[in-house]
This record gives sequence, C-alpha cells and structure tokens, in this order.
Amino acid sequence: MAHCVTLVQLSISCDHLIDKDIGSKSDPLCVLLQDVGGGSWAELGRTERVRNCSSPEFSKTLQLEYRFETVQKLRFGIYDIDNKTPELRDDDFLGGAECSLGQIVSSQVLTLPLMLKPGKPAGRGTITDFLGKSDPFLEFFRQGDGKWHLVYRSEVIKNNLNPTWKRFSVPVQHFCGGNPSTPIQVRCSDYDSDGSHDLIGTFHTSLAQLQAVPAEFECIHPEKQQKKKSYKNSGTIRVKICRVETEYSFLDYVMGGCQINFTVGVDFTGSNGDPSSPDSLHYLSPTGVNEYLMALWSVGSVVQDYDSDKLFPAFGFGAQVPPDWQVSHEFALNFNPSNPYCAGIQGIVDAYRQALPQVGLYGPTNFAPIINHVARFAAQAAHQGTASQYFVLLLLTDGAVTDVEATREAVVRASNLPMSVIIVGVGGADFEAMEQLDADGGPLHTRSGQAAARDIVQFVPYRRFQNAPREALAQTVLAEVPTQLVSYFRAQGWAPLKPLPPSAKDPAQAPQA
Repeated sequence: MAHCVTLVQLSISCDHLIDKDIGSKSDPLCVLLQDVGGGSWAELGRTERVRNCSSPEFSKTLQLEYRFETVQKLRFGIYDIDNKTPELRDDDFLGGAECSLGQIVSSQVLTLPLMLKPGKPAGRGTITDFLGKSDPFLEFFRQGDGKWHLVYRSEVIKNNLNPTWKRFSVPVQHFCGGNPSTPIQVRCSDYDSDGSHDLIGTFHTSLAQLQAVPAEFECIHPEKQQKKKSYKNSGTIRVKICRVETEYSFLDYVMGGCQINFTVGVDFTGSNGDPSSPDSLHYLSPTGVNEYLMALWSVGSVVQDYDSDKLFPAFGFGAQVPPDWQVSHEFALNFNPSNPYCAGIQGIVDAYRQALPQVGLYGPTNFAPIINHVARFAAQAAHQGTASQYFVLLLLTDGAVTDVEATREAVVRASNLPMSVIIVGVGGADFEAMEQLDADGGPLHTRSGQAAARDIVQFVPYRRFQNAPREALAQTVLAEVPTQLVSYFRAQGWAPLKPLPPSAKDPAQAPQA
C-alpha cells in the first residue's frame, strides 16, 4: 500500500454553536488545518460563511489527499466571521476539534465536541465530518491549429472514486478530424457546482490507441508529479470499448436506391359538409381548390421526387360508394380497386375532383383500415431484408378519429415496419385525438400496454399555415420523415443498397467513434 494516494472530500456540519453576536446568531466558517510536523499546522482550506446560523451545513467541501501509510492529524476551527479580511485573529473563535483522517475514513461519519481550549467545551457545540468522494467527469480535446478543442464532455458521476461512464458517440470528423493519429487529450476532473472544477489528472492518446482495447491510461496531475518524487498517478482510466461505425444518413439511403412510396387517404365523412355548399371543407372554390387540395399539393410536391415511377395509390374513407352505396373506409379514388394508382400528384387531384360528386359523405372517421392497407405493403418490403422501400401515408381529415383503439393498434404494428404516417387536420375541429397519436411526449401505447417501437406519426393542423407559404406546411409535416426512415433501417442493420463512395459523402455524416 506504499504511496497509496486518494483524493477525498470532507463535508462538514455543526450543531449548537455558541452565539457571539448580540441580538443574532453567529456567522460561522470552518477552517481545516493539517499537522505538518514540528508543532506547525498548514491551512488546507475553508468553507463558505453561513450567515446567522447556529447549526450550519456547509456546502463547500474541503479536499485533501488520503495516505494509508501515515497518520494525518487534522484540526478544525470554527470562527464567527464579522468582517471581510482573510485574517482570523480578529474573528471570534467558536470552538475547535482535532482528529486523524484515518478516524474519519474508518467511520465515514465522525462527530466530535467543540472545545474552546483543552478541557473547556464550547457549550453543546459539535462538529460532524462526512467523508465525501470526488464527482468525476471526463473531457476529450482534439489538437488542431496549435490549440486543444473540446469535442466531448461526459456526465458527472457523483461521489464515486471508481466511476463507469456511459457510452457515447462522436462523429470521427469532429473527434479527430478524420485522422486516427491526431493527438487527443483526456482530462478527468472533480465537478464543482460553481464551475471551479479541480483537475484529477490527464493523459494523451489518439483514436488509434483508443481502438486497441482494452486500454488503460494513467491520469497524471502535472503539478503533483513535479512536486512529489513518490507520486505515481492520480488513478487510471480504462477504455472498455472503442470502435468506428458507419452511420448512414437519409441522403445515403435515398441516393443508394431507396424508393419512398407515397399513399394518400382523404376524409369523406359527413362532418365536412355538403361539397356543393361554400361552407363545406370539400367545396371547390372558383379557382378549383380547397384546403384538402392545398395540403395535398404542399406535401405531395415534395414527396413525389423520391418515387421513380410517380404512381401513387390514393384512397378515400368514410363515404358511401357506388354502385351499392355501402360505407367504405379504403375505397380507391379512381374507383379501380385493382389499380388504385394515380399518375403524379396531378393524377390524385384529378381523381379527387372526379370522385367528389360521385360519393355520399357519411362516416365514421376510421383510420385503421387505410393504415393497415399500407402496412401490408410495407411488411412485404420488410421481408426483402434490404433498404429498398419506405412508405409514407398522408391522411387528410377534418375531425377526431373514431376508431381510436384500432388506430393505436395499427400504428403500433406499423412502427415495426418501414413506414411513416402524416396526418394533416383540415378545418377548425378539435384534433386532440390526433395529437395523442403523435407521440412526441413518449411512446404510443395500446390499451393492452403494447408500446410502439418508434414514433412514426406526425400531426399538423392546416389552419396554422393558412397564411404561410405553401412550402411551410411541407417542411413541418415532412421534417420527421428522414429521421424515422434512418432510425428504422439502422435498427434493422440495413445499409444503403448502393453505398456512396467516400468522396461523395457529406462530411457532417461521418462515421461515429
């Protein structure tokens, strides 16, 4: 155990301090001193002053080095501070206590009576020393342009001398400029809430060395190493795992050949109003548009560029459909169930305008049939085991979903497939149920407790964008699709069909360390 040095922290509190101030309680401060031999004591540190308090709990810890092989005598002095000078001779002494650091370490909590002088207690005053430990955290710095640039800071592990930090990932370009030999400095520090963190030790390495795991590095405090011949280190850092993994971006998948299959579902329930009335959400203005078509054009004009054949299946729901006039929740807008595909967004618009006078608006508002319809095709694509297809379903609706639980179950099932659902609320109805499907606040659950594997629903009410440029709606409702696509393919471990050459990649999407 020779030269065993550990950094420890003492948390200090007092009880029943005597009062030296007239009309108020004392303003105590604790001073820690250590016996340095020959009858001399050296001050190691002071706590903050606590105003008007006879039983203070000092927040500032006092830090010192613990050595097993020596007796480290400590003296604690409590003073009533009534001025701003650092000298203590002009401040009232409230009591003191002496012990060894070994006593504190062995008991972890040590309470001692305060004495004004040997044989004279300071009333009922006591001092309690709590053994504290460091709150370590790591910082990684990359060398560049003659400077050290911070590239990652770990979480703080409270009161622990043997911490295990969480795994983390950093783009290789950011971590080492893409060069595995770039010098990396790692600093281990003891966290302080006021920002005055104390350095525990540091070491130098590189990505190449970090990958040679398991690797162990000695943390060296330069000043301690210079002052003490017996100094070895302030601890060791062990790297358990370090690897470089390629993280593909949305662009990688799209340029690698992934097709985005776009499907549209339009709400034809009776709550939309008679299409022949100007008050109806399906009413076509003299210019031939309404909110449904505006939303369709906005979103569809973006998505259509990612589908090579530009043939999009389009469905209606909640209407009585000829010739038998039964209510359907997934009828083809072109009335051809064997071939519901429309040529481009203009083809969907044309099919919608032709279907509008031929159906009877009815109800209820059921989403599950169309979601399940698209999910069947997404499931077939998933069985191929490649990142070849992804499905985006756009639902345009005017009100609250009726088959809430069936829709939740459909979404939860679809969350395990290459599929996203975009819902645009048309009109001024209450869309609370739709907002619940958009699981930004946490995973969507069914009534039975089954949770969605990932968030695949994005809901936006159209009314927020009535006076905004058409592009604004598309930017909002499509914002999450790239992330949802990448998260699905990454979870499956599927790379792009045709990976881009390194020279064509976006540097911001570099591999992760």
